Amino acid sequence: MQFVFSGLTSGAIYALIALGFSVVNNTMGIVNFVQVDFVTLGGMLMFSALFALGLPMMPGLLLAVAGVALVAMLVERFGLRPSRSDHHLVLIFLTVGLSIILRGIMKLVWGKNRMALPPLSPDRPIEILGATVLPQALWIFGLTLAAIVLLSWFFYRTPLGLAMRAVASNPTAAEVVGIPSGRVRATSFALAGALGGLAGVLVTPITTLNYDVGVLLGLKGFAAAILGGFGSFPGAIAGGLTLGLLESLSAGYLSSAYKDVVAFVVLLLVLFVRPKGLLGK
Repeated sequence: MQFVFSGLTSGAIYALIALGFSVVNNTMGIVNFVQVDFVTLGGMLMFSALFALGLPMMPGLLLAVAGVALVAMLVERFGLRPSRSDHHLVLIFLTVGLSIILRGIMKLVWGKNRMALPPLSPDRPIEILGATVLPQALWIFGLTLAAIVLLSWFFYRTPLGLAMRAVASNPTAAEVVGIPSGRVRATSFALAGALGGLAGVLVTPITTLNYDVGVLLGLKGFAAAILGGFGSFPGAIAGGLTLGLLESLSAGYLSSAYKDVVAFVVLLLVLFVRPKGLLGK
């Protein structure tokens, strides 16, 4: 049970990142590699909110998530939208370049030293089914579930969410009926940034914070999205939790040296055997 809870904790983080990848892919049809840096930026903004501005924990969390969402909208508006090419490969390479630029800015602003964040609540372990669980893990489960519920409500109950689903289903028909594609794209990046920022805020107290800490986490989130079926929201959740469990169990029963290799081995196997993923169509 200890390995299971540890795997689900990591898997919930991967699921949040994979959802961010899926949101942008569904509206623009591209892989947004800036997503990996949204994770880092969330932790960095949370660090500044707590120690530079002196905010309490919850206001700092909300400010950090909102700040990453704003940066994500700026990335789409000034980094991608001015492109004279709508070719998906060109836009993907643009996201790679923008990722490097954003990482460099974070390195200049916050430096290269490793930092740490306190947990969202006192770090007193809790016994559940014979396993020791940190309260931060419960925060990760709870806020991930809340994010999934809010996403479902947004996409199925709000006009903008329905417009984003329309663009994902048929971009040409959506533009014909007057759906503003620019607003939809900006919103998709804002949602992806918020999800990545939330993942960064939640995972940093159980790891260390550095300007490139989100790269490995982001790549694992990308692997989770592929595993579940790229573009599928249920697939992103299933892929993230499955990948987290595989990592934890392999570290527990084989060797922790292979923990980070598992994500990429799974990614290769899925691409070879079932390229559409577990729940992809």
